[in-house]
Amino acid sequence: MSDIESRTMRRVTRRFVPLLIICFVISFLDRVNVGFAALTMSADLKFSSTVFGLGAGLFFIGYFFFEVPSNLALERVGARRWIARIMLTWGILSGATAFITGPWSYYIVRVLLGAAEAGFFPGVILFLTYWVPERHRGRVVGAFMAAMPFASVFGAPLSGWLLSHDGVFGLKGWQLMFIAEALPSLVLAVVVLKVLRDSPAQAEWLADDERAWLDATLNAERTRSVAFNEHGFLNIVRRPLVLMLAAAYFGIVGINFGLSFFLPQIVREFHLSLMQVGIVAAIPFVVGAFGMMWWSRRSDRHGERRFHVLLPMALGIIGLVGSTLVAVPALKLALLCLASFGVFSALPVFWALLPGLLGPAVAAIGFAAINSLGNLSGFAAPYVVGVIKDATGSTAGGLQAIGAYGVIAWLILAVVSRHHRRDTNAQDAAQALREARG
Repeated sequence: MSDIESRTMRRVTRRFVPLLIICFVISFLDRVNVGFAALTMSADLKFSSTVFGLGAGLFFIGYFFFEVPSNLALERVGARRWIARIMLTWGILSGATAFITGPWSYYIVRVLLGAAEAGFFPGVILFLTYWVPERHRGRVVGAFMAAMPFASVFGAPLSGWLLSHDGVFGLKGWQLMFIAEALPSLVLAVVVLKVLRDSPAQAEWLADDERAWLDATLNAERTRSVAFNEHGFLNIVRRPLVLMLAAAYFGIVGINFGLSFFLPQIVREFHLSLMQVGIVAAIPFVVGAFGMMWWSRRSDRHGERRFHVLLPMALGIIGLVGSTLVAVPALKLALLCLASFGVFSALPVFWALLPGLLGPAVAAIGFAAINSLGNLSGFAAPYVVGVIKDATGSTAGGLQAIGAYGVIAWLILAVVSRHHRRDTNAQDAAQALREARG
């Protein structure tokens, strides 16, 4: 790595990545803290597992319908203002969850929260393509996405502690939790406006040679164009490759949300206090955070994506399904840790794989379409688990259903990535032959 590359990337990552990680921690915590709230909220409001699962999943219906429009708006308005807008609205609505009174208010707030947050994750991934060359992207995306498990590492003990404080300001513990965990996003909205920049041309904190190198490197990698204008939205979304990748992502995030929404209830069956549940439930996410950072760096170091996404996906499926087949708490927890390691290690490599699969011309729409379609598993997974739990008294059947679809998703991604690898090798060979002929 040249000196100018090292200097530039060090400044870029220090400027943006820590802030984006903190934003995503708060975002993901506000999305999944309903799983902890359910430990007491469901009893207070007389929610069945089906009602809880439906409301938890309805977040992703709002998310689905506003995901692609949000990414298009980000390209037109600019990342700085649009990401700040997202954070402000999701903070307000997350705090509003404290004031639900029954199933319908619960459903409405969750749909609105999903609409408010829509576009944050794919918007940040798109934003990183404006700033981070491909050879560094797996590591940076891995660091950013480590916020997902870290949100639970930090949020699980905090949520358990807040839940145990009924009566503070006249609120139930779960109400206090929603309000307290929503406040940071309102502050961060202001910070985002001050810190983010929409392109390297606006980076007054880069030296002239650093800015020139970054612009030249990014322009050499791709010809950025607005996919909506060149290809049409429906043409991109209907592409078989986009639909297959969305189906694969559906399986990956299904495992993630199966863990995120129901892990507190699984751990509660170990006969622990609320505070102890928060501490123990954080353990699988500690393992997942380690895996996400280490595995994405390994993928960058080897310059390989296919193996680095398929292996952890398989481990995630084995861990999730295996945890439903054992009763010993320590063994169940170990298998949940394996599931967490697998799914969180696969996620950043999946997103680092996408630019090479899709190409730059369709990235803006493709990222958002895959994320929004795939995230519908966030609706399906908790709803299915809730229905099956009401019918059987256990989360095991629902988690097994998630694992079964995970196998299908693994097969889809194995086929798609193998086909792409053959195409890439053929293109490289043809280019080498042309160069040899002069």
